[in-house]
Amino acid sequence: MARVKNSVATRARRKRVLKRASGYFGSKHILFKTAKEQVMHSLRYAYISRRLIKRDYRKLWIRRINAACRMNDISYSKFMFGLKAANINVNRKMLAELAIHDAQAFADLVKEAKKHLK
Repeated sequence: MARVKNSVATRARRKRVLKRASGYFGSKHILFKTAKEQVMHSLRYAYISRRLIKRDYRKLWIRRINAACRMNDISYSKFMFGLKAANINVNRKMLAELAIHDAQAFADLVKEAKKHLK
């Protein structure tokens, strides 16, 4: 039986890892073993961060809505409850955009929410 040589696949695998590790500090972009470890960690961090970004944006939108609500003499929680009671379905991203760019429209929403609180 012929001997199986795997050098092409091994070299390709190593090149792929080292290419991903280019730009890393120290030996992490030169030595295969350390590069492989760092790439695995980096991929894990990237996976986690893709989920954290969603949380961070939601927090930012809530802060912006809360600030605009306070300027209209209502708390964030009462405002959101009033919108639900008024059956107005606008997501937080759009509410934050309204709060920043169209204060009058946001004030109208606040007025509507206040009306349905009582």
